[in-house]
Amino acid sequence: MTIDKSEKRVIMITLALIGLFVFSLLYAKNKYRSDVPECLPYDKAYTVPKVNKLDEKTYQVFSVASMWQFEPSEIYIPVGSEVDFYLTSKDVVHGFNIAQKNVNMMAVYGAINKTTVKFDKPGVYDIICHEYCGIGHQNMRAQVIVNYPEAK
Repeated sequence: MTIDKSEKRVIMITLALIGLFVFSLLYAKNKYRSDVPECLPYDKAYTVPKVNKLDEKTYQVFSVASMWQFEPSEIYIPVGSEVDFYLTSKDVVHGFNIAQKNVNMMAVYGAINKTTVKFDKPGVYDIICHEYCGIGHQNMRAQVIVNYPEAK
């Protein structure tokens, strides 16, 4: 059985396009250092929002989304810190987006998502809800405020 010349050409073009697509995905993943959030087993004890300081440069933020707020609404950390964000919801599905850091997670009732982010530059990083969660959705915001550590 022989393959027609035009069929060979179509097969080669298709394989080249698939290769280009796979290369583009790998390139974008490495360039933007995108990280897929982890899903952790749900723990009913995790309903209180808090910020834990593990050491001078490592923090854990336990964020709880609810109609129409993120708690804690302001998170203060020093420049160069690495933050583990743990996220859940008290009610409906909410989005959790830090555009400047390429963070995009979903807050789902009964589930906990986790991602780690490094904040190398000072500034205010806005957290917004990108999933329509009701009439007050547009006001659902929080901030990560990254400062230089105070001189001692």
